[in-house]
Amino acid sequence: MKTRRLGPNGPEVSAVGLGCMGMSAFYGAPSDEATAQGVLARALELGVTLFDTAEMYGPYTNEELLGRAFAGKRDKVFLATKFGIGYNAERTALKVDGSPANVRRAIEGSLKRLNTDHVDLYYLHRVDPDTPIEDTVGAMAELVTEGKVRFLGLSEAAPETLRKAHATHPITALQTEYSLWSREPEDAILKTCEDLGIGFVPYSPLGRGFLSGDIKSIEDLEAWQARQVREAKRRRLPRQTPVCGTRAWPKRAADVLAGGSLYWVIKGAILVRQRIIAIDEVEDDHGLRCGLYLDAELVRTAPAPKRAFQGWRYLEPGDAPRDLDALRDAAGGLPDELRAELMALGAW
Repeated sequence: MKTRRLGPNGPEVSAVGLGCMGMSAFYGAPSDEATAQGVLARALELGVTLFDTAEMYGPYTNEELLGRAFAGKRDKVFLATKFGIGYNAERTALKVDGSPANVRRAIEGSLKRLNTDHVDLYYLHRVDPDTPIEDTVGAMAELVTEGKVRFLGLSEAAPETLRKAHATHPITALQTEYSLWSREPEDAILKTCEDLGIGFVPYSPLGRGFLSGDIKSIEDLEAWQARQVREAKRRRLPRQTPVCGTRAWPKRAADVLAGGSLYWVIKGAILVRQRIIAIDEVEDDHGLRCGLYLDAELVRTAPAPKRAFQGWRYLEPGDAPRDLDALRDAAGGLPDELRAELMALGAW
């Protein structure tokens, strides 16, 4: 496993991290303990060191899972967790809280659940519009002084917010959605990170599963993406609807679409220049390692233009991160037939 440094002076982590949210929440029923523990152990074997969780995943159970999985192995992993977003008392809506008091409350809970005395990277999960970012980051910085946190990060923050935060205390990483079909960070976020020396950590590099090669109809979604399925049924749209991502790729590449999509995120700049992908090792579902080589023509047609998909990244506009006016609106020139397919899946 190759490594990357988060920013010019930040920590060195595996080039591919493991987001653990889906083991406990949001993508269907939680994984059983044995399966989840097996995935975490295998990732560690393969050289993954960056593991990402959050207090709201479960809520709380995902952090507890990692605490059990890495007992006795803490020195081998780089733990990133997040705070600042959770459910209201009725669990009917999400609320954001970046207050200094919540910073203090949240870290104590995360440390206990993760079974550790420090968090390597502590993110503000969503920017609180009612709390100045300087106050939130100032409180987070106190945790660094106390040794409870090593590095600070933000998630889904706009460029100006990022600049204000970084001026308060060095921000090591920004986590924002980025993939072949979610290219909004290219507008301003990536440049801001480069200017400030902040590492960029893309989440959902597989387009929330749509770039995995496994989703070919609404029925494929029913086990893990119930919200999109409900929306599609409400609109009385066809149940058998091909996904444009899998249709656009030749069948021989569909089986390794996930590997190609990940590689595009990791090597995007090189890919744009050279029009070629060459992955030395990809692990399939059976643990087998194989070479992946996609020809120049496939690569030329695969990357989506910045505005190739339209609509909101979340099902309803109100669910989108409020701090990102530029990133929330991804309107563009999607062909009518592909727009219909995405709408049928309830994805946009």
